[in-house]
Amino acid sequence: MSKRFVLIAAAAAFALAAGAAVSASAATMSEKTVNVGGAPMYPSKNIIQNAVNSKDHTTLVAAVKAAGLVDTLQGPGPFTVFAPTNEAFAKLPAGTVENLLKPENKATLVKVLTYHVVPGRMTAVNLMKAVKDGEGTAKLKTVAGEDIWIKQAGPGKLTITDSKGDVAMVTIADVLQSNGVIHVIDTVLLP
Repeated sequence: MSKRFVLIAAAAAFALAAGAAVSASAATMSEKTVNVGGAPMYPSKNIIQNAVNSKDHTTLVAAVKAAGLVDTLQGPGPFTVFAPTNEAFAKLPAGTVENLLKPENKATLVKVLTYHVVPGRMTAVNLMKAVKDGEGTAKLKTVAGEDIWIKQAGPGKLTITDSKGDVAMVTIADVLQSNGVIHVIDTVLLP
């Protein structure tokens, strides 16, 4: 009788383990990913773990590394990041990116990058509500300590205006992360 019990217990344990493995696999497969820069962005990963896989954000990732902000953006957050693409950085005057990446310009680089980050997890729905509550404009304080202005630019479309008056369009919204959310933008914001 004890052999039979051991056999049944082993079969039950095996079935439970197999079920748990299938559940974990199904959970990973059911994660709502968004493709950015040719790579899936997983909501279970943090901002840095996802950003390093986007071919459209290599300049941003290099800048974050040069500024020493990797640990911060891997932290618990939550953060809302307005992430400019490589094309957005290419629109800056010639030599700007190279100049910002120099060690002696680290403080300026940190200011520019943190101007793209707002504390909290603000999805497009949250941003649209803030715009509505602000009667057409939402003023948000960035981690850099300066404001950006969010406006609706048509159904489901958002723009961000920086302190210089330059306007960035959100091209991909709601790229959910374990420690926040990324909104891809087409222009670098400048404080």
